[in-house]
Amino acid sequence: MPLVAYNDLPTFERLKQEGRTVLPPERAAKQDIREMHIGLLNMMPDAALTATERQFFRHIGESNQIAQLYVHPFTLPELERSAETKKYVKKYYEPFEKLQEDGLDALIITGANISQPHLEREPFWDPLKKVVDWAWDNVTSTLCSCLATHAVMQFRYGQKRTPLPGGHKLWGVYRHRIEDRLHPLVRNMNTVFDVPHSRFNDISEEQFHAAGMKILIKGQESGTHIAVSPDGFRLVCMQGHPEYDTISLLKEYERELRRFESGERPDCPPFPENYFKPEIIERIAPGGANTTMALMERHKEFIADNLENTWTDSGRSILSSWIGVVYQITNADRKRQFMEGTDPNDPLKGI
Repeated sequence: MPLVAYNDLPTFERLKQEGRTVLPPERAAKQDIREMHIGLLNMMPDAALTATERQFFRHIGESNQIAQLYVHPFTLPELERSAETKKYVKKYYEPFEKLQEDGLDALIITGANISQPHLEREPFWDPLKKVVDWAWDNVTSTLCSCLATHAVMQFRYGQKRTPLPGGHKLWGVYRHRIEDRLHPLVRNMNTVFDVPHSRFNDISEEQFHAAGMKILIKGQESGTHIAVSPDGFRLVCMQGHPEYDTISLLKEYERELRRFESGERPDCPPFPENYFKPEIIERIAPGGANTTMALMERHKEFIADNLENTWTDSGRSILSSWIGVVYQITNADRKRQFMEGTDPNDPLKGI
């Protein structure tokens, strides 16, 4: 949480010049340590629903030790679900209509699996637009992940994603660099860090700029990771997956390997880039080419013991900063979007 400049100590002014968050006493006096309500629109398929739920809950829960954080998971009824998952959703998830009535301080939207070549033909398209349009006028900030970013960029800014060249899948862990070190979402982070990606499509840097969005983080190999709406904060779009667990890419690789062995895909999947250490590859691909699930199972413990996680701290830092800024400018009444005096077109002024 931010420092309060309760006197004229020069250090406070120096920190403000560095871009650190320092509140004047009159602004601090308007803030109460209180609960925050964050919606989680989970559009992931059944197999990944609860894992994705845990990943975001974990990051949110570890992001702030002062505010009381209530996370409200919900999904879209138009998404195809098994009977078992529908039962789970009915028991533990909340209807969007109830969240509209009660209000939210912030919203996170996950990615989703697709079955159509065009996003606008997906069953989630119109319901997702409804959620995003409501959030724009009622929620302090919306954080979109991967596929959700691609959908929002298309229906809000007219920027359609494009397949990566040659049908290539960007899959692995990639080095990224901060582009704007003074933005409150990233100014407390290392200048260089890793982020996992897993996607066949891309919104280019030029497309984000054409939409008037500001790029905060990008990678030489992976392109833009995080960009924010022209106002600086009300919409935060991610193409990577900082929420991934250490084993998330491993599970994806094993799924694709099983598909290959069952004949569902024609080629053995490549290893996720920059993910398996050389010692692991020596065990699971001794011939230097394909591997098998039998080898994966044989070296299961060795793989688990030697996977490295180089992205969680940076991902947690971004989410912590995001929640911290929401806390500073959201209204104490969760049905209202901003604190009194906050300009929706420049919500970061004074932050």
